[in-house]
Amino acid sequence: MKKWTTRGLIFSALFAAVMIALSYLKISLPFSTVPITMQTLAVMLAGSILGARYGTLAVLIVIGLAAAGFQVMGGSGGLAVLVGPTAGYIFSWPFVAWLIGFFAERIKQDKYTFVKLLAANFIFGALLVYPGGVGWLAYSTGMDSLTKALTAGMWPFLPGDLLKAVLCSAVVTAVWKVYPIERILNHDTGVWADGDNTTTSR
Repeated sequence: MKKWTTRGLIFSALFAAVMIALSYLKISLPFSTVPITMQTLAVMLAGSILGARYGTLAVLIVIGLAAAGFQVMGGSGGLAVLVGPTAGYIFSWPFVAWLIGFFAERIKQDKYTFVKLLAANFIFGALLVYPGGVGWLAYSTGMDSLTKALTAGMWPFLPGDLLKAVLCSAVVTAVWKVYPIERILNHDTGVWADGDNTTTSR
């Protein structure tokens, strides 16, 4: 069994706090119940920097706090948030963080690192969110056409999601130059490295 470490859990908690803080940076749209929010950027960063397990844990912490009634979703919380119009997006986040983390752990760092991170973050951090998000939005609000659902839950958000993926990839590329992911995650065992001098065998 893969070992969970104190250091990994602490970083998951820290990224959960970042996700909560970024949830307050949101813009409401007059034609949609779905706001533009920076939480998706936090999900991308969590997966890219923490890897699959701890990135997913960070997201699950936030969802768990919301379920417990804490106002961690841009000032809202409780089960009403988790069954509301945006629930499809919220419940896609753990899968997003895991997939981004899975690929981030395996990306070979070279001159194409930014491009590879950008592809992973946009495909999994943005495009993968929409099927469940738009589908639940249409169902929960009683929309009678796919066009309306896409207009309310997808098309206005794509440019911003691309910008978030670019920003995340740029930040992570810079972080990896100073602190490579190999020093954070022990790829051989899948556990958080307890020291900067941890070595791996290949």
